[in-house]
Parts: sequence; C-alpha cells; structure tokens
Amino acid sequence: MPGYDVAGPEQGSGLLHWSWAAERLTAARHYWVVSVWPDGRPHTMPVWGMWDDAVLWFTSAAGSRKVRNLREDPRCCVTTEDASDPVIIEGTAHFATEQPVLQRVIDLMNAKYRVGVGLDFLAPERNATIGVTPQRVFSMRRSDFNGSPTRWDFGGEE
Repeated sequence: MPGYDVAGPEQGSGLLHWSWAAERLTAARHYWVVSVWPDGRPHTMPVWGMWDDAVLWFTSAAGSRKVRNLREDPRCCVTTEDASDPVIIEGTAHFATEQPVLQRVIDLMNAKYRVGVGLDFLAPERNATIGVTPQRVFSMRRSDFNGSPTRWDFGGEE
C-alpha cells in the first residue's frame, strides 16, 4: 500500500496469521462479489457465502447478471462485509454440478444460515453453485492499519 506508511513485516503487530483470515471468512454472514460485465464494467452484489477450507461457496439464480458475468470471465473478487477488518479474495470462480459437492454446499448453507433448503434448490437450471478459489488474499486489522496489512499468494494469475 504505497503512500500509507505501512510498516514492514516485523514492525507493528506484524503479518497476520492465515487463521485470522480464515476465521473471518468463516464467520462473515454476507460477502460482496465483484464480477465484470462483458464490456468491462464492474458489477458488485451481496451474497450469502460459506468458507469451506480453501473455497468460498455461494449460490445465485442461474440467469443472474453475476452468473452470466462469471461464466464469461471467471476472474472475480469476494470480500467480507466488514470493511474495518476485511478479508479480500482475488480468485477464479468455478461452477459445481456434481451431486456430492452440491450436497456439501447445501449442508454448509443449512448449518450456517439455519435454513432448511433441499438439494433441489441447487438444480443447475435453477441456481448456480459457485466456488471461488483464492489466488491472492488481502487483509488488515483496523486496530493496526499500518502494521497489519498482509497478503497471501496461492499461485495463479499475476
């Protein structure tokens, strides 16, 4: 973050542990998904989501703008709702249609949001099931803005 006098990795509170980011990805109730229209305009929408170890899952109507955007260009950003202690994922979306994966997503959704959705909710012609695999994740703590910014690189596009 050039120009913000960010401390080095051994200064301030130091780099955050991945567990700090994973806890926030798990606990967030809402997430913002940023995709790109075919003409390059950004498109941002809130979603429910479920962090599952290394993938952020969310669902959306099969014909929604974000689904159409992600089918055209799977590169996207997803961020937690808390801008004070954010976790920002840059990654690639993939669409799941395999029944064991859909069942896992339904189980995660039902447990987290206390809904009773059945597997038919994720019928691909009705609702898309989207997983975002992080390539890069950014985070920082509001209590140490200059001393905590951390980036994790998981490979992939530059």
